[in-house]
Amino acid sequence: MKVEHSLSQQIRSKALDLGFSKVGFTPADRLEREGQHLLTWLEQGYHASMAWMAKEPEKRVDLHRIVPGVRSVVSVALNYYTEFKHDGRPDAGKISRYAWGDDYHLVLTDRLERLLKEIQTIQPSVNGKIYVDTGPVMEKVWAARAGLGWQGKHTNLITKEFGSWVFLGEILLDVELEYDTPVEDACGTCTACIDACPTQAIVQPYVVDSNKCISYLTIEHRGEFPADVSGRFEQWIYGCDICQDVCPWNRFQQPTDDKSFQPRDWNKSPTIDKILALTKEEFTNHFRKSPIKRTKRDGLKRNAMAVRRQQLNPS
Repeated sequence: MKVEHSLSQQIRSKALDLGFSKVGFTPADRLEREGQHLLTWLEQGYHASMAWMAKEPEKRVDLHRIVPGVRSVVSVALNYYTEFKHDGRPDAGKISRYAWGDDYHLVLTDRLERLLKEIQTIQPSVNGKIYVDTGPVMEKVWAARAGLGWQGKHTNLITKEFGSWVFLGEILLDVELEYDTPVEDACGTCTACIDACPTQAIVQPYVVDSNKCISYLTIEHRGEFPADVSGRFEQWIYGCDICQDVCPWNRFQQPTDDKSFQPRDWNKSPTIDKILALTKEEFTNHFRKSPIKRTKRDGLKRNAMAVRRQQLNPS
């Protein structure tokens, strides 16, 4: 089959015009090595309560199981880094940098839909499907295969240009493209992320146990926290950036010029008291079109209470 060089070049140009920071292409091949890694991870129970991760893992390994006829993956990365910092007050809760602004699912989906329309304007016969952290698509794996970066020992994708402060999305297409070459893993002997994790969630390089991960616990987990980690949240009430904050590659971070990800005042470092006093209406108003709505008001209050208990009873 003819490889579409011209189409590849046009897709890349259109993606950058739409504001994406990086774009790459890779064939939609079956994920043999990564699939085995996934199965081992699931067998260890490292997906915790995320039952959907264990549901039909074959679909995560083979894109043809979810999009018949798929030939190529278009992977995009969007820089979200801003120069604001947590203010460090002892009475403040910390929120992960990715959640300071608008919900990235909405931002990336909108732009990928526009990109797909551009592709179909160039070549009307092309069919495509969009994914933004949805469905059984291993986005970090595909981004690495497409040459956007590599998966670090904390499992986040690291780019040389923007560090790990990037959102990822994909378009699955039924046409062959001119493919990019994966970049080499540049973590070397560094173990900064492993050493810095307060709950020891990175159980070995490139393996995270969600049961211990502050990000998972404060966002996806329901109910009370395991006793062995509940006192080690270090003021994080939604997500956690510790493994990224210490990564040497994040010295190369660049501030985004995307207004969607500029911090909302409430999302940077709200006090624990303000979180605990939130009414349902206030929660809805403060976090409309924000990723923080995922944990719900009760979850956010539970997280804040865990931090408060740690402050009152430091070990």
